[in-house]
Amino acid sequence: MTDLIKGKKAGDAMITLDFLPHKGSKIVSKVLKSAMANAEQKKVADPESMKISKVFVDQGPTMKRMTPRAMGRADVIKKRTSHITVILEE
Repeated sequence: MTDLIKGKKAGDAMITLDFLPHKGSKIVSKVLKSAMANAEQKKVADPESMKISKVFVDQGPTMKRMTPRAMGRADVIKKRTSHITVILEE
């Protein structure tokens, strides 16, 4: 999903992400809106005209939880998280 918006203008990428049916597209859209708002707040450039140079998703920390099983055993449930990075350029 992040490959679809690499190299596009920020406004075009927002439109693309809004029409994708995947759950992750809404999360990436939220991160992109935040990056555009940061650019506008710092008065770097017009956020609509900015171009997405890099987008990547890295693995974050994993929370480990236990669930009871038969005969006194336990299974580990790994609740995985991720870090999403969006880099904009003029």
